[in-house]
Amino acid sequence: MQKTILITGCSSGIGQDAAHGMRARGWRVFASCRQQRDCDRLRAQGFESPRIDYTDADSIAAGLASVFEATGGTLDALFNNGAHGLPGAVEDLPTEGLRQIFEANFFGWHELTRQVIPAMRAQGHGRIVQNSSVLGLVAFPWRGAYVATKYAVEGLTDTLRLELADTDIKVILIEPGPITSKIRENSIPFFERFINWQNSALRARYEASLLKRLYESSGPDRFELPASAVTNKLARAVETKRPRARYYVTTPTYVAGYLRRILPTRAIDRILSDI
Repeated sequence: MQKTILITGCSSGIGQDAAHGMRARGWRVFASCRQQRDCDRLRAQGFESPRIDYTDADSIAAGLASVFEATGGTLDALFNNGAHGLPGAVEDLPTEGLRQIFEANFFGWHELTRQVIPAMRAQGHGRIVQNSSVLGLVAFPWRGAYVATKYAVEGLTDTLRLELADTDIKVILIEPGPITSKIRENSIPFFERFINWQNSALRARYEASLLKRLYESSGPDRFELPASAVTNKLARAVETKRPRARYYVTTPTYVAGYLRRILPTRAIDRILSDI
């Protein structure tokens, strides 16, 4: 039988590449998006594309119900991927902004995962793959909101893996560094809505650093890889008989993981403080 996978955040970047890549490997792909127009575009490309907006519990339930209706109530793999950024200094981050990014990057993931697990228990197997980040391993300045969601994903995923250890439901983290995507552009509306940088005590640093990185594309980062690098690790995570708990993607993630193991926190802070 053809294996099935539900992938979120497929409008662009990692999710879009994963949808195409997994379909090319023979999987039946349910490529979900937050906005209906993106679902319609993917349907025109031959995908089954339920609308799932992590900030809308009704869309999560309805989208997953349509998947189960199509598969007869089964699902081999879930790839939680959709997320957005909210750049800015922690002291300038309104609590409401933090709440909103947690809805999209964490609470929605949890809600969808909880609704998938009973089907995987009933069928006796499954793979739950969480697309975390190098920022789930170490913290970078100006990215506090995103870092907080990824640290939360890491902790919840590690706990879930332990709790499902006596089943054949495998729980896996993928941890990319810089990947070609639209996350920078997609974070701009959230930055403009929530961060009052003009009245910040750090205004000069915004002008010297963050605003340029946010609004002035300088081309690929030094270690940036295409989204297909994540798709390759996703394929391993869902097709290997005994998957790893974590899959690193890009050189910065390998370096961050190594430094976190061997260096004290103060030393890591000195390395990362100017990034």
